[in-house]
Amino acid sequence: MLADFHFALLITAPIFCILGLGILFKRIGWVNEEFAKMGSDLVFKVTLPCLLFVKLVKTDFSNGLPLILIGYALIATILLFLILDRVVAPRLHQVSDRGVFVQGAFRSNMGIIGLAYCLSAFGESAVTTASIYLAVITILFNVLAVITLSRHQDGNIGQRNFGKLLAGIAKNPLILSISAGIIISLSGLQVSDILLDTGGYFAQMTLPLALLCAGASIRLHEFQASRPLYWATSGKLLFVPLLITLGGVAIGLHGESLGVLYLMSTSPTAAASYPMAQAMKANHHLAAAIIAATTLGSMLSTTFGIFLLRSFALI
Repeated sequence: MLADFHFALLITAPIFCILGLGILFKRIGWVNEEFAKMGSDLVFKVTLPCLLFVKLVKTDFSNGLPLILIGYALIATILLFLILDRVVAPRLHQVSDRGVFVQGAFRSNMGIIGLAYCLSAFGESAVTTASIYLAVITILFNVLAVITLSRHQDGNIGQRNFGKLLAGIAKNPLILSISAGIIISLSGLQVSDILLDTGGYFAQMTLPLALLCAGASIRLHEFQASRPLYWATSGKLLFVPLLITLGGVAIGLHGESLGVLYLMSTSPTAAASYPMAQAMKANHHLAAAIIAATTLGSMLSTTFGIFLLRSFALI
């Protein structure tokens, strides 16, 4: 039992140490809001796309793809989204809270926290599987987020921003790099070693820089206790990963595949949910509070979840 707990702690503790350093560095003035914003932009527009591109270009899509994992994740995500959006969200009194709640409960920070979890748990061998998972589910997350935020807003606001957000999704650097990596890999084109090595150097910057900026970006001053916040946090850290993981066990996933599924689903709410809520005139203060609460709370929930999976010899 102690060995299982030690294994779980080794996965989550380094991630949250770097997040904690981001919070500390901001408090003592070594980094500021501008650094966090510019660093996050660099990660989103350059280093993370480079990581995904390099990994996907080197992936043989004709052999050994995690089709069962990806197919199940797509179906499970859509089903949970429908439950959250159609059954739970209408119970919230404030209309502007509903889409934010749904997005906060299902949309994971896979590109930063989730990928870091997978690398820490399984090493480089899991990065390709996690990258393919990220490639597919990121697109789904963006589409579902637009749907729920548009559905739970005033009609004119939703219609005015819907097309703009869809255009933004199409120009998303992650989606562009994912598409380019998959197309080049499938086409059999050879990419220059110089380009791959350069992209590899940028890729190595991704996780430490992203985690530092994520820590520095946590808005504790916007943390406002409310029922939607409690519901979204409980859903993101407990119910969503629990249901997705149990379903994965039921269809026979185990080992690295089940670990990637759990770690991607249990990672905290994506930071991108804040600007999207703001653009859609939803309750962006609630969005910021959900990000902060799930980021801080996921250390305990993720550690406990990994401990249980390890104890039952599922990963």
